[in-house]
Amino acid sequence: MKAERLVAVIGGARCSQEEARAAYQVGKLLAQRGVGVVCGGRGGVMEAACRGAIEAGGVTIGLLPGPDARGANPYLTYLLPTDLGNARNALVVLAGEAVIAIGGGFGTLSEIGLALKSGKKVVAIHSWQAKAPSGLEAPLHHVETPQAAVDAALGEEVS
Repeated sequence: MKAERLVAVIGGARCSQEEARAAYQVGKLLAQRGVGVVCGGRGGVMEAACRGAIEAGGVTIGLLPGPDARGANPYLTYLLPTDLGNARNALVVLAGEAVIAIGGGFGTLSEIGLALKSGKKVVAIHSWQAKAPSGLEAPLHHVETPQAAVDAALGEEVS
């Protein structure tokens, strides 16, 4: 399968079962729409999203933090060792037309910030909320389901 569109799926390298289930469904739903998954290429949310995409016949791209494939999940169509450490987070979010955040720790928070700074739509499932000291809330699209996340990321929200 060739993916002409990519969505970044971000979240922790370790995650809850609920987050893994949501990530799997997000990956599967994206693949069913012909959209590729780009991620950090490791375990947890990233692995679950890639597994869902691959099992649905999709394409996955992992941008790894190290100089080689160590730590890569087994569901990557393409893996790119960047040797950039956490700086590769910028590449992950810039590669997608939108970003879906599922759970996550501070690495995920950094990706959310980079995505928002770059003008990307960020959809969150049980993930971070952000508010500036002025009270301005970050424009995150909070949703409850994988279907709603994919619809929102692809600009197909139902009013």
